[in-house]
Amino acid sequence: MIRIAPVGRALAVVAATSLALTACGGGGGDTATQASQSAAPASSAPAAKGDGTLTLGTLLPQTGSLAFLGPPEFAGVDLALKEINEAGGVLGKPVQKYDTDSGDTTTNIASQSVDKLLAQKADAIIGAASSSVSESVIDKITGAGVVHFSPANTSDKFTTMEDKGLYFRTAPPDKLQGRVLGDLIISDGNDTVGIMAMQDSYGTGLADQVQKTVTDGGAEVVERVDYDPKAADFSADVAKIKAKNPKGIVLIGFEETAKVIQELVKQGMPASKYKWYMVDGNMSNTNYVKMPKGTLKGVKGTYPGAAAPDEFRDKLKGVNPKLEDYTYAPESYDAANLIALAAEAAKSDAGVDIAAKLAEVSKGGTKCKSFKECVDLLKAGTDIDYDGVSGPVEFNEAGDPAVATIGIYQYADDNKYPVKALEYRSGNISG
Repeated sequence: MIRIAPVGRALAVVAATSLALTACGGGGGDTATQASQSAAPASSAPAAKGDGTLTLGTLLPQTGSLAFLGPPEFAGVDLALKEINEAGGVLGKPVQKYDTDSGDTTTNIASQSVDKLLAQKADAIIGAASSSVSESVIDKITGAGVVHFSPANTSDKFTTMEDKGLYFRTAPPDKLQGRVLGDLIISDGNDTVGIMAMQDSYGTGLADQVQKTVTDGGAEVVERVDYDPKAADFSADVAKIKAKNPKGIVLIGFEETAKVIQELVKQGMPASKYKWYMVDGNMSNTNYVKMPKGTLKGVKGTYPGAAAPDEFRDKLKGVNPKLEDYTYAPESYDAANLIALAAEAAKSDAGVDIAAKLAEVSKGGTKCKSFKECVDLLKAGTDIDYDGVSGPVEFNEAGDPAVATIGIYQYADDNKYPVKALEYRSGNISG
C-alpha cells in the first residue's frame, strides 16, 4: 500500500488549555493456529506466519549522533515489556525481545542490526530514532512482512512513503513541531531569523516548515545554512549567520549542535545576546552540561510529547536509575504496548496481522491506559481505545498519530531543561 496524504491536508495547531507550567530475548514457541484470521492490509508484504510468541526487536541508538536518545527509548520499551509480561504476556506467552544498535547514517550498523533481528524472527521492530536511519532500512523491514514502528521519526516523508501498510510511529510529523516552533519564534518578537540545519531528511524538512511558519507570520529568514553534520568545523557556517545578525537563531541538528554552539559563542553570538531555539534532535540534558555555566540559559526548544506523569518517570528510573533524559521514552513505551495489544486483538503475532489491528486498538473503543486494563477488555470482547503516556495516539490511515502535543522547554543556568515544559501545544493532523 502506498500511503498518500489527501489533497489539502490541513494542520491545525491550537494552544492547549492550562498551558503554563502544567504537567502536561529468543523467539521460540508453538505455531500460532490463528495467524491468518485477521485481514492483512492490502500490500505486497509476504504473508508471514506467526509462531505463537510475540518477538520484538529494538533498533535504537547505542552509538552515533543520537546515542543520548537511546537510554530513555530502551527504558520505555523495557518498562512496557515488564508490565506486559507481568500481566500474562501476549497470546498466553511472555513477549520476547532482542536489542540492537541503530548507529547513525555514517555507518552500516542499522542494516546489519535489522538482518540480525529478522534472523531472530522479530515480528515488529521498534526504531530507529533517526528518520534517515529508518529510511535506509524501511524496505528491508516491511519487505519481510515485519512491522516497522518508530517512537521518534518525525520526517514528513514517512506520511507518503511506500511501506506496505507496515510502518507506524508515535511521534508526529515535523509539520506540527515546525508550526509550533515557528509560532514561538514570532511570539517572542523575532522579526529576523537565522536557521542552521543539518542536511538530511530530518533537518531540512523541519527547517522548511519552520521557515514557512516564520515567513507566514511576517518575519524574515535572513539566512539559512544547511550544513554537513559530519563537518569538523562550523566556523564558516556560523559566519554566514553572523553576517546577517538575526535576532533569533534556530539550531536544528543532533549532537554536532554542541560544536555549533561553541562556534556561536566564539563569534560573539551567545544566548545572552541572541535568542536561540532548539528541537527534539538536540534537546539534551547530557550533551551540554560540561559547557560553562549559563551557556544555554534562556534557550528555548521543542520536542513532541505530552507531559510524562511523575509516576511514569519514577517507573523509568526503576528500569534505568541513571536516566538523565526522558525524550521519546513515552513514545517508546506506547509503541511496545500498542504492538502487544494489536497482536492480542489479531490473535496472531504475524507482522501483517498486527499492522491490520494497530489503528483499531488506538481509537474508537472503550478508553484504557495500561496494557493490563486494555487486554482485559479485549479478552472480554470489548473494542478498545488505548490512550498512551505520549498522548491519545489515534493512528490515521498514514500510520501517523492524528493528534499530538509539542512541549516548549527552556534551559536553566545549569545548561539543563526541566522535565515539565513551559507550555504544551496540541495539534490535529488530518489525513
